[in-house]
Amino acid sequence: MMLFYFTATGNSLYVARQIDKMPISIPQIIDNQEPVFEDEAIGIVCPIFGHEVPPMVEDFMRKSTFKTDYLYILLTYGNRHGGAAELAEQTAARYGLKPAYINTIRMVDNYLPAFDMDEQKKIDKKEDEQIAAALSDINSRIHFIQPAMPEDRQAHQMYLERTAKLPPDTFKNLYRITDRCAGCGLCVSVCPAGCFRIENGKAVQDPEHCQTCMACIHHCPHKAIQLNIPEMNPNARYRNEHIALSDIIAANNREQ
Repeated sequence: MMLFYFTATGNSLYVARQIDKMPISIPQIIDNQEPVFEDEAIGIVCPIFGHEVPPMVEDFMRKSTFKTDYLYILLTYGNRHGGAAELAEQTAARYGLKPAYINTIRMVDNYLPAFDMDEQKKIDKKEDEQIAAALSDINSRIHFIQPAMPEDRQAHQMYLERTAKLPPDTFKNLYRITDRCAGCGLCVSVCPAGCFRIENGKAVQDPEHCQTCMACIHHCPHKAIQLNIPEMNPNARYRNEHIALSDIIAANNREQ
């Protein structure tokens, strides 16, 4: 079995490790030319942003060839999945892919504008039970696409309508770097898209390829990276308790 993952705060990496002890980081292989992967089963684990797979994961689907009888996708989310499995199936179809299995895993929601991380961490979402059920399905080669209910599609449509009303480039200018920055370079190491660099002892962001994954803001040790839009609790940040910071760096540091 071959398994690929994208992670920002460790949730998807935690899920991936319950399935495969050595999952492969998508940011570390995204620049490979014409990648071809072959195995009896191939999986992708990633979070959803706006109910859909991250742009880098879609790019990975677009450029890769998967030679397998069983392609599966697990999507991590926190509050409402908005028909994410159906949307992921549509995304895969654009690139000629036909996943046999797509399901969601509900975990801590790390979207800072909407959720207080301290409150989220108190909620028992029974992650391990969900992961075990999905793993049993995968091992049994179950064919299943989580259905989208009318309320799921409505939630996604409402999200699209809300975001359409935001000022242009809101998500490309999501962060600001404050004078708290000590130039430690951790943002460089945890950003899966390579959007940060250090100049004159301070962090500088190039938002062109930003995934809006918030790895930078969650992991900044000085809370020097702040949002340009309001957030629920500016003092609370998150990383999956089972995942070390070194794991996030190993997954996302494009300069390795």
